[in-house]
Amino acid sequence: MKKVFKFILNTIPRPILIRFSYLIRPVLALILRGKKYTDPIDGKSFSKFLPYGYENPRENVLSPSTLSLERHRLLWLYLKNETDFFSAPAKVLHFAPEQAFYKKFKGLHHLDYTTTDLHSPLADVKADICELPFSDNTYDIIFCNHVLEHIPDDTKAMKELYRVLKSGGMAILQIPQDLSRETTFEDDSITDPVERAKIFGQYDHVRVYGRDYFDKLRSIGFKVDEIDYTKTMDKKEISGYCLAPGEILPVCYKH
Repeated sequence: MKKVFKFILNTIPRPILIRFSYLIRPVLALILRGKKYTDPIDGKSFSKFLPYGYENPRENVLSPSTLSLERHRLLWLYLKNETDFFSAPAKVLHFAPEQAFYKKFKGLHHLDYTTTDLHSPLADVKADICELPFSDNTYDIIFCNHVLEHIPDDTKAMKELYRVLKSGGMAILQIPQDLSRETTFEDDSITDPVERAKIFGQYDHVRVYGRDYFDKLRSIGFKVDEIDYTKTMDKKEISGYCLAPGEILPVCYKH
């Protein structure tokens, strides 16, 4: 099954995959229903989760019902347990909205919720993250998760995120993490999709971030809290929700 998922992810364009996934989700959820693993986003439980990954697929990580991955479930739990996101009015900007969140967030009537991306069929506003069509200090909350590793000029993108965030606002800017790597690696000469997948982990990634990612955000002006939320959980919770132990949530604030 891992080989099948790898072929699909690396062959079919993402917009088509998104549309197709809406059709296949109910079937997968029915086939894999059980009690061993739970997706906290919708509360449904399964005998196992699906594999996922462009280069080296990970076992038991993709929820059959919401199509959430480890990072989505971690963020959901953090927002639910540690913030007032689900109750307090806020103006929210969500880049490349994940299917796991889209309908849930769209249905929260206390939010003024806008989605944006250049290519996603779920985007309300088609926009380049390096040249956003929004005014300074517009949004209380920004979600931009697993986006910056796709952007050649990530410095310009970070500056735009900082610009449109309100003073005192919160931005959660998750990335693929290799916490054993101290410094970020990028090489503009690597353009072949197969080579990019081998070196960067995905055919459309342009870098692998290291721990210096957090300091780069600070250099833009953000106050950055590096939150290891799995430290607050016991092993049973981490296993039952299929989370990645030690994953860091970059929770950023504008002074």
